[in-house]
Amino acid sequence: MTRFTKLLGLGCVALIGALTTGCPTPPLFAGIWGSEGTRDGQFSSPFGVAVDASGNVYVADSGNHRIQKFDASGAFLTTWGSLGTGDGEFDNPTGISVDALGNVYVADQYNNRIQKFDSNGTFLTKWGILGTGDGEFFNPYDVAADASGNVYVSDFGNYRIQKFDSSGTFLTKWGSYGSADGEFHTARGITVDASGDVYVVDGLNYRIQKFDPTGTFLSKWGTHGEDDGQFLAPLGIAVDASGYIYVSDHFKNHIQKFNVYGAFLTKWGTEGTGFAQFVHPTGVAVDVSGNVFVVDASLNRVQKFTP
Repeated sequence: MTRFTKLLGLGCVALIGALTTGCPTPPLFAGIWGSEGTRDGQFSSPFGVAVDASGNVYVADSGNHRIQKFDASGAFLTTWGSLGTGDGEFDNPTGISVDALGNVYVADQYNNRIQKFDSNGTFLTKWGILGTGDGEFFNPYDVAADASGNVYVSDFGNYRIQKFDSSGTFLTKWGSYGSADGEFHTARGITVDASGDVYVVDGLNYRIQKFDPTGTFLSKWGTHGEDDGQFLAPLGIAVDASGYIYVSDHFKNHIQKFNVYGAFLTKWGTEGTGFAQFVHPTGVAVDVSGNVFVVDASLNRVQKFTP
């Protein structure tokens, strides 16, 4: 007898109850690079990760106050940045995103600004200061660029999302402190899908919230706990070309994968130092081929997984 499965809002569900359900399998371990240090290819508490259209991987090397760029296999390409407040300098860079043109946006957290670079690290522009007004930030956490070049920033300390054009002109904002739909208790990771919908990790509400490009609330999923589809400390988020969503859990030391409805599909990772094991994963990114890159923060490395 043929086995059928279907991905619905309830997740991986058997169409015929008596049959064994075939659920998605986790991706396969495909590579690893990095160690603790300050040399090229080494990290100090790395945080965010992003991938460009050519498969190059950019890592926010937070403790070293710099960005590092690698090819898809982890070979070092270039680096830029140092501790400071000048153009191209950082104070704890966390989130990072690459737009369709290859421009790189960095959430320069403690400088309360966004910096924009070309793909080689040449400084282009910046915006933001400490504050609560439009275009101001309180420890911006993550950044995401959509297909049109709009830039979304999770404004961590102001419990909101801000949207800008590619030059940093303020467009709109949404969110405030709370647990209702559209409210946040620490806005963390942020990503945008091919349709322009925005997914936000609402950290201490232990959930993911989904919005349209104007900030209209669409849906949410997740609660506090250790079961599938629950979170202890969600941080990073990414969406692939098919609309599947990946979320890193800093304390559960694994990655969870969901469908577009927020239904749990699969997970991988346990606490440890081996391959496909993590100690406090943070950023996650997916390339056009479906390869998943995870920043394994406390182990100062990046792991790559393939479909």
